[in-house]
Amino acid sequence: MSATSNRQALIIGASRGLGLVLAGELVRRGWRVIATTRQSGGELQANADAWKGQLRVESLEMTSFEQLAALRERLAGCRLDLLFVNAAIDRGDLPIDEVPTDMFTEVMITNALSPLRALEALRGLVAPGGTVAVMSSEQGSISRNTEPGYELYKASKAALNQMMRSYATRHADDGQTKLLIDPGHNQTQLGGPDAPLNPQESIPAVVDILEAQAGAPGLQFLDRHGEIVPW
Repeated sequence: MSATSNRQALIIGASRGLGLVLAGELVRRGWRVIATTRQSGGELQANADAWKGQLRVESLEMTSFEQLAALRERLAGCRLDLLFVNAAIDRGDLPIDEVPTDMFTEVMITNALSPLRALEALRGLVAPGGTVAVMSSEQGSISRNTEPGYELYKASKAALNQMMRSYATRHADDGQTKLLIDPGHNQTQLGGPDAPLNPQESIPAVVDILEAQAGAPGLQFLDRHGEIVPW
């Protein structure tokens, strides 16, 4: 990605946590950012008001086909250098045999299916040489799943990673960089207050990776240090 101020990003899921900090970090680096939220107002809108034109807020429920199509129509003509899907839920630490079917469905739809639907709906806005990225987690690494707990969340991130592999195979010749990002365990609503990392410290490192990897071929699963996370 060039160092000019013409770079533009779309962040799906930026009302709080990692997505909110990501939007702010990109703006501070001179990017123009379009950021989505399910509910109007809040800190994201306050930031948009303060940053006068550099940050634009759009409404989106990512699990809705209709809302994805409507967003795609509203953004017709936009040229994106980065499309970043940051959205996930966690429904607690239940053993898998105690997870209700509707909870399993909700988590899988939100964490695995919907991010890929969003990429498919919006990838046409990304310029050749641009980047499509999804916020994943080390928890989705099968080879590193050596400690008990959070079985449903881990499964949803592993499913996300597998579907991203399929996406990358299907669109191997589109000239776009494809990334799965593990930002580490951060102090967010999802990560909890006792997490070892602070988003204000980890997200700048994530943006360093996004900028450094621009133009790289194929799909990579990287942590915030740029190290490969094993599948």
